[in-house]
Amino acid sequence: MTDRDLPPAAPARAPSRRDVLAGSAGFLAAVSGLSLLSSGARAEAAPRPHILYIVADDLGFADVGFRGSDIRTPNLDALAATGATLSQFYTQPMCTPTRAALLTGRYPLRYGLQVGVIPSGASYGLATDEFLLPQALKEVGYRTALVGKWHLGHADRKYWPRQRGFDYFYGPLVGEIDHFKHEAHGVTDWYRDNTLLKEEGYDTELFGADAIRQIAGHDAKTPLFLYLAFTAPHTPYQAPQRYLDAYAGIADPQRRAYAAMITAMDEQIGKVVAALDAQGMRENTLIVFHSDNGGTRDKMFAGEGAVAGDLPPSNAPLRAGKGTLYEGGTRVVALANWPGRIAPGAAEGVMHVVDMLPTLAKLAGASLGKAKPLDGGDVWQVLAAGQPGRAELLYNVDPTQGAVREGDWKLVWHVALPPKVELFDLSKDPSETTDLSTAHPEKVAQLQQCVVDFARTMAPPLFYSAALKATLSAPLAQPGEALYEMGLEND
Repeated sequence: MTDRDLPPAAPARAPSRRDVLAGSAGFLAAVSGLSLLSSGARAEAAPRPHILYIVADDLGFADVGFRGSDIRTPNLDALAATGATLSQFYTQPMCTPTRAALLTGRYPLRYGLQVGVIPSGASYGLATDEFLLPQALKEVGYRTALVGKWHLGHADRKYWPRQRGFDYFYGPLVGEIDHFKHEAHGVTDWYRDNTLLKEEGYDTELFGADAIRQIAGHDAKTPLFLYLAFTAPHTPYQAPQRYLDAYAGIADPQRRAYAAMITAMDEQIGKVVAALDAQGMRENTLIVFHSDNGGTRDKMFAGEGAVAGDLPPSNAPLRAGKGTLYEGGTRVVALANWPGRIAPGAAEGVMHVVDMLPTLAKLAGASLGKAKPLDGGDVWQVLAAGQPGRAELLYNVDPTQGAVREGDWKLVWHVALPPKVELFDLSKDPSETTDLSTAHPEKVAQLQQCVVDFARTMAPPLFYSAALKATLSAPLAQPGEALYEMGLEND
């Protein structure tokens, strides 16, 4: 198993995805879309698209209408119905690593971001010698804008979006904020470009309104890359009252707020798509939507603030969630939509977020000659024509664990004591309920060697050094008065 190469593109197949829209109209639409991509027609023959890249924050795999949820997402459902639902789209198991992988086309272990997220008190960020997607797009004439969450470095301005290829930035730099106060640990984290703002409003609605302003003021003759990174539905679970009232039938207040956040996000997405229509840009806009990782099922990964009660996200039928290497942490809800270019239906090929940089760069005609060796490959035919995707996939490797996939075989290896090795056949067991490691020791050994090979190439995790520094430099911890009153001062 190699760590970088994708399999050769499969021959074009008949224009009939298994899930193509029912009826003759749907079939003819699929034929029209696929005819543009078959028998030698290439992505670069298409006009350079505007790109609207939307990322949700900690959205559960099952928590959208087009996956059967009772949470209302009519605008995402419409994009899914007229575009491709990406049933095997993978990210990293947590926020910072996924965003880094998207913008670099490289696995986060290459530059030390493979563990955790960048904490509020940390001073590190995404290495400045990495060549990022907005830099590549700017070089070929794109206007580049980030509206929403960054979380790739905040303590030093050299890590900020405007210094990393974005012409415009609006939103927070860190990973978790109060959605109304725009604060992290009581400190305002809300910027326009490099300027701190004090601004009222619900962040999801502010992001939508600002994205609309960027589109309305844009000259459609210039290609636009708009990265719209919502903070929803990340903790704390908060939403305006009108959205909470829409889910008055949900008794659990946490799930009511979580559902309200998703519907609020969906409403803004609908308004942004409408703005593209109004500006005459929609027909030549590629829209990609996915979550940054699976929904949160373990409070250890819920964020820096306290969370009471049960965690509401659902990744059904997948196992576990955010922060884990199981499918529920890494296989995310995703779709792609470009009228006339992406045929409706289910794109079932395996894709990873690192594949998006080379794919988008090729569509844009951008050079990646300044980039370091990529882990991603061009998956346009997987997105647009339903062709097979990756044969190999790295979930992640760090000093304590690793997971890889080869074909339908997946190995999860927890190295920290007590060690545990699990092997799954995802074609028969996507929920990872049956460990086959004892029945296939040769496959276990092969995939363990892949993990070790990756581990030999990885940079030291920046999270560990930052955590150690913070612990060693912390002030003396003293017991509170209550401990003395309970007679626990010697424990």
